Amino acid sequence: MTAPETETPGVRPASRRRAEWRAQAPVVGVVAAGGALGAVARYALTLAWPTPPGGFPWATFWTNVSGCAAMGVLMVLITEVWAAHRLLRPFLGTGVLGGYTTFSTYAVDIRALVDAGRPGLALAYLAATLCAALAAVWLASAAARRVLTGRQR
Repeated sequence: MTAPETETPGVRPASRRRAEWRAQAPVVGVVAAGGALGAVARYALTLAWPTPPGGFPWATFWTNVSGCAAMGVLMVLITEVWAAHRLLRPFLGTGVLGGYTTFSTYAVDIRALVDAGRPGLALAYLAATLCAALAAVWLASAAARRVLTGRQR
């Protein structure tokens, strides 16, 4: 006869941890695959539309704005229109659009503009990106909701 398994508070048995990992592995996989696709698309845009030294980073700006607009449409589609598969949101939202948008590069671009002696342009870029990204997600979700569901909020 073996002693009953006692659990230490905050420590889970190994079998439960393995079961939790198996349940999350598909999510991790689709996020990684989507992130790779989004990052490749973003990189392609920066190659097609390079930023000159001290210039306004248009590729990063439009990447972030278009990614936020796509997120607004996606969220309406998968929460109000479709009964989406459980892996669609992590694949498209966290993966593809998370890899596509690049707010870390946005921060690096601001620093590069300041370092290039363009603090006014850096401030304009900071404010314009923030305002345009927020407006894009709001306008795109409102438009998608109106077109796809016939509702307004």
